Amino acid sequence: MTKGLSQPSSGWRGAGGTAVLGVVLILVAGLVDAAALYVPGLALLLLSIGSVLWVRSAARGVRVTRELGGLRVVEGEPLRVEIEIRSGPITPPSGELHDPLLAQPAPLQPGRRISRVAISARFARRGLRRLDPPHVVVRDPLGLASAPVRTVGEADEVLVLPRIEPVLTPGMGGDGGSAGSRRPILAALTDFDGLRPHRPGAAASRIAWLVYARSGELHDRVLRADADSRPLVVLDLRGSAAEDDLDAAVRAAASLCVHLARLGGCALLLPGERRARVIDQALRGWPAVHARLALADSDQTPSQNAVAARSGALIWVSARSLGGPPRGLVRAYGDRLIVVPGTLPGKQPRFTVAGCAGYAVGREAAQRRSPTRGGAAV
Repeated sequence: MTKGLSQPSSGWRGAGGTAVLGVVLILVAGLVDAAALYVPGLALLLLSIGSVLWVRSAARGVRVTRELGGLRVVEGEPLRVEIEIRSGPITPPSGELHDPLLAQPAPLQPGRRISRVAISARFARRGLRRLDPPHVVVRDPLGLASAPVRTVGEADEVLVLPRIEPVLTPGMGGDGGSAGSRRPILAALTDFDGLRPHRPGAAASRIAWLVYARSGELHDRVLRADADSRPLVVLDLRGSAAEDDLDAAVRAAASLCVHLARLGGCALLLPGERRARVIDQALRGWPAVHARLALADSDQTPSQNAVAARSGALIWVSARSLGGPPRGLVRAYGDRLIVVPGTLPGKQPRFTVAGCAGYAVGREAAQRRSPTRGGAAV
């Protein structure tokens, strides 16, 4: 919230010119004995003085308050902002509101003690946005005098979060599932390590059908409780060719985290951090991770030790098209995927998300990858 009393700094050029003209007419009337010039001369002089006094008195009592609908907003979603202008004992004759969120100044209705302006702001890119305080310019109806009313207070800050987009698979429906099976395409990345007797109502995808074929008894596969077995999303922002590619990579990482978390949980390794951030199925760790992704902008290498310590699937999200699997994939034990902006020519992606494409990496290709030589990306 930005709030404050007025601190007017006057602009009286029009009123000054009018006053000079009035004085000139009065002097001429006295020199040439033209009584008819006294009336317009006095009228112009009084008009200029009255405009200055009216505007200055009205501006002194103006109070401007800005209320934000929230301090966080997702890319492209509306943020409601309401600005209230209260006048003092003397209402402003006219004026206009200036705010960074307005494409052009908003005129104020004359004669009203309380005016409200509602703004629906949208931000196209993630990051921290600084909003300078609003101000009002009070004017007289003829435009002879004006007084800007500056708001006393600090600027507001809004954190724009990367938006979440569905994971799509070629030939299948949204969110990575086919229309027939409705099974998420990334569900196979979730590891299982145990069995338990089948519980009525459990998903059919959890049933161990091979065990049933051998024993005739239904058992459910149990998800691993160890956080290290959860899929790991690695965000690599090095060498992005454009800001659009960098933002696309961040959106892809955010979307994959939410998608995988709903399947049972995942972890995210951010550039420059040594420990992965865990996001459980209830998305309890997601708000902090989402805010961190909004500010992510680093050329640091993802921690190789954190990648090597994981036993689950690894999804490497890069802000540039890679010539070969990154080094971190060589040490990964589980399934390996690379996500890059756009698409790779001649390659069929496993899925697409937020303008990026995901490709499976063969274990043999990753092992042949040399630290100094490029290899086959998929």
